[in-house]
Amino acid sequence: RELLPPWLVIVAGLTGIVLLCVSTKDVPVAPLRTKYGIVLDAGPSRTILFIYQWATSKANKTGVIKGCSSCPVQGLGVSSYSDSPQKAGKSLEPCLSWAQNEIPAEQHSQTPLYLGATASMRQLNLTHPILSDGLLAALTGTLKSSPFSFQGAQILSSPEEEAFNWVAVNYILENFFKYDWRGELVPSGKRTAGVLSVGGTSAQLTSELEEEKQAPTEGVRLQLYGQTHRVHTRQCPCHGAEQLRRRLLSVLIQ
Repeated sequence: RELLPPWLVIVAGLTGIVLLCVSTKDVPVAPLRTKYGIVLDAGPSRTILFIYQWATSKANKTGVIKGCSSCPVQGLGVSSYSDSPQKAGKSLEPCLSWAQNEIPAEQHSQTPLYLGATASMRQLNLTHPILSDGLLAALTGTLKSSPFSFQGAQILSSPEEEAFNWVAVNYILENFFKYDWRGELVPSGKRTAGVLSVGGTSAQLTSELEEEKQAPTEGVRLQLYGQTHRVHTRQCPCHGAEQLRRRLLSVLIQ
């Protein structure tokens, strides 16, 4: 009889080991149902609608999401509509209609819809709170009229915004979890990264505090994938992109 090549014996042996280690419960009988969520990021210069999706299963009580698609809203940021708030709500309608085509109709009523406004709306709320309230009311009216499950429209504080940025960066870097060789989620064992966010007039440095005694009162506490993270943002005024540009121009002129 002809003997099998040594490499084929090795491959067959490894395959057998893998098959013995992987139990039947690791192979789903039916595909997991996909759920969707919509976030409107209302920034200073423009608003973008993002669609996210995730499976119904969770990793330590936290969903594992991925970006699906996005729709830039035509026009400037919502704060530019302070004199005509109804136009701000109207500007969202094309992207909301687009989202209805992207998400299965039977899931529209179960899809959470949320709008978060950032820096320019914070500034408008400080200087003209009545105008900012009118804008939020107009946006809320448009979002409530959509078939999705409206969860709120609000102005994010600076610590909240930077905490979300911190989560996004560390999620992409897989610092919270990773997939093992069986395709299961396990803690990554890596340290989280700090995030430097540079705006027009200031910069913000967000990082995790390792010791309880370090946690300031204004920090944000997050529960992600079975672990607690205490995140703090340090403001750096006059270190934004516009401020640095002015300093550079000053040096060049001199």
